[in-house]
Amino acid sequence: MVQIIHTPTLIQAAGSPPKQIAEFVGRVNTGTCDVSIAHMKSPEGWSEPGQTPEFDEYSIVLRGKLKITTRTDSLEAIAGQSVIALAGEWVQYGTPEPEGAEYLAICVPAFSPETAHRDEV
Repeated sequence: MVQIIHTPTLIQAAGSPPKQIAEFVGRVNTGTCDVSIAHMKSPEGWSEPGQTPEFDEYSIVLRGKLKITTRTDSLEAIAGQSVIALAGEWVQYGTPEPEGAEYLAICVPAFSPETAHRDEV
């Protein structure tokens, strides 16, 4: 059955300063457990605790720059680029750019705080 998602659900984000998460598809907005699709808007200087998630995360940078830190590397994806972070790999996201970043995050299976396994702060 085809379904129109009229509005996303705003979700409180981990990290500081706060970023905006608008979940279109996922556990909160549609009750979908197989995938989540969210539109992220993060300000300059935002970063979140590292995590070792049970889901693959695909990020598509729409504006600005997304910083991705792993145990062995630090990468930056700019607008028009995408990032794949596989389940079980430690990763930390941030937006160091003066204008922050806007990006889409797709998680398979769907994101949940319990399966993100964030580091203790």
